[in-house]
Amino acid sequence: MLHVGALVEDIRKSEPLITASRKDQVVHLILRLQEKLGQPVDHKFHLFKVLRAHILPLTNVAFNKSGSCFITGSYDRTCKVWDTASGEELRSLEGHRNVVYAIAFNNPYGDKIATGSFDKTCKLWSVDTGKCYYTFRGHTAEIVCLSFNLQSTLVATGSMDTTAKLWDIQNGEEVVRLTGHSAEIIALSFNTTGDRVITGSFDHTVAVWDVDTGRRIHTLIGHRAEISSAQFNWDCTLIITGSMDKTCMLWNALSGKRVATLSGHDDEVLDVCFDYTGQRIATASADGSARVYDAETKKCIAKLEGHGGEISKICFNPQGSRILTASSDKTARLWDPQTGQCIQILEGHNDEIFSCAFNYKGNIIITGSKDNTCRIWR
Repeated sequence: MLHVGALVEDIRKSEPLITASRKDQVVHLILRLQEKLGQPVDHKFHLFKVLRAHILPLTNVAFNKSGSCFITGSYDRTCKVWDTASGEELRSLEGHRNVVYAIAFNNPYGDKIATGSFDKTCKLWSVDTGKCYYTFRGHTAEIVCLSFNLQSTLVATGSMDTTAKLWDIQNGEEVVRLTGHSAEIIALSFNTTGDRVITGSFDHTVAVWDVDTGRRIHTLIGHRAEISSAQFNWDCTLIITGSMDKTCMLWNALSGKRVATLSGHDDEVLDVCFDYTGQRIATASADGSARVYDAETKKCIAKLEGHGGEISKICFNPQGSRILTASSDKTARLWDPQTGQCIQILEGHNDEIFSCAFNYKGNIIITGSKDNTCRIWR
């Protein structure tokens, strides 16, 4: 363990904003970070609760930042808010006229929820009261993806109508319309600074947009089939894209140039993600395997093999010490990203698992399945 005092001195030398009077604060933050990174890696997860959440299949699950509550979207046209500690339903957000497909908290704040629906609208809700602040109208087809910027000033929606829109969450107005894709947009994400947003489309391309002007800055061309997912790394320098063409591609976010093609999967790549530091990339495929790549060397570090069906979702825990995968074989699995070894199998769902998530501490997992249930593991 690094000596904290020495580390803070190093930080102070290179960062003039951190004055002597702030030193204790920085020490406190670093101690908290060490504690977080020191969470026991060998934690075994146990089923805590089965939530028979909806009368029709779920579409998505998402935690707020602290993990104190989470949300589920469903074909039953509602989004429900749940208390993680008790497994109780806190409220049901009702008003959409069709499937609630895309859902998100405005993390890190967690006081608002956005829901995107097949009814072509997106709604903004208060977590505390369940009141609907705004209904964003303007898309001419289903909304299938959405995201808040980290600053919690905008929500972006992506639609089957080939456009994405940015909405002001203070006044409910459409700020910018992103047009130019020739097919459905099925993935979008902001960078951490909030000045760029990327959209991934069935037209085989990913577009990088300037948030203020709505101008397209780069088109990432190279994939030979539909895009399945696209994400920035934490410092906004790289973009990873996954495609139905069985490959992932790594791009320089500033120049829009392709840095590497990560191949190896035998079937469609269904999900991709960076770890929180942006040093490693995880990929999930319809071939039933997942892979871990080093973002620096572009080499495959580990192959995660053992699922008996396609893997639709993959994510790192915040510490980067575990990978979680969700599969159509009705299980979720925990893996060691260094060795590729399967650490634990989360069993019990009666149908495919399409969604999984860690809380920010990395000690609670939720899984969402086509069996209409959501499970809390801790």
